[in-house]
Amino acid sequence: MSEYPTVALIGPGAIGTTIAAALHEVGRTPTMCGRTAHPQLELRFDGGHIVVPGPVQIDPAAIQNTFDLVFVAVKSTQLEAMAPWLSALCHANSVVCVLQNGVEQQTLFAPYLSGNTVLPSVVWFPAQREADASVWLRSKARLTLPDTPATRVVLAALHGTRCSVDVAQDFTSVAWRKLLQNAVAGLMVLAGRRAGMFSRTDISSLSLAYLRECLAVARAEGAILGDEVPQEIVDGFHRSPADLGTSILADRQAGRPLEWDIRNGVVQRYGQAHGIPTPISDVVVPLLAAASDGPG
Repeated sequence: MSEYPTVALIGPGAIGTTIAAALHEVGRTPTMCGRTAHPQLELRFDGGHIVVPGPVQIDPAAIQNTFDLVFVAVKSTQLEAMAPWLSALCHANSVVCVLQNGVEQQTLFAPYLSGNTVLPSVVWFPAQREADASVWLRSKARLTLPDTPATRVVLAALHGTRCSVDVAQDFTSVAWRKLLQNAVAGLMVLAGRRAGMFSRTDISSLSLAYLRECLAVARAEGAILGDEVPQEIVDGFHRSPADLGTSILADRQAGRPLEWDIRNGVVQRYGQAHGIPTPISDVVVPLLAAASDGPG
């Protein structure tokens, strides 16, 4: 591998566009792959914008090269459709870095790969697709990765870009903390509201109760998280712009399938496995599943 690894990206949505723009800005434009042949990608942020020239590749059979690093930024609901890209883009030593919600990334991707390293990540930046297909990055881009040899490939790829990378010794705890944040954000789907709803006293109380339930499951899975974490997460929503959404709310408003299982169902499933009562999950999860999958 040269100084910088060769990079491909699957899924030029909000998160994928952010990564592609960060790489393009420093002269390392990745090969971009997805469902739609966008002529270009555009990232907007306070103080400027970046245009990444396309087109986005839409045919895995047309790919002629393999890559050292493949970022995957598709929803868990799109894994099966994404699988042909992995076969086309990966060589035997390719690292697949999953920019996706949840704590089960390695398990979910294993069936689609032939021994490649699956590198889970935690994505900490809010980015949203706008009506004109551009992406609005609402804070600084940051990833957290586990402390593994494969992480060095991502560090090399993103070195000197506007996307910072943290390396966590205790990645399990970081991943579960983000999962708690994602789980409670699922309440926005049921209310049909954005982050401003958390300013309501009743929603804050419900959120705290739900987060404490999630925290018990996270600890059973090995996460080291203090009793203060639920309140810290609720406080974070209180500080957020009232119009801040979340990807699962955007999917609900667009009538797309929801990532209800990896964000919320996982708490219920793991709770059952550990014998931990999950009364709030037992209400929230069926409602999110029905909102996603119907019928009706």
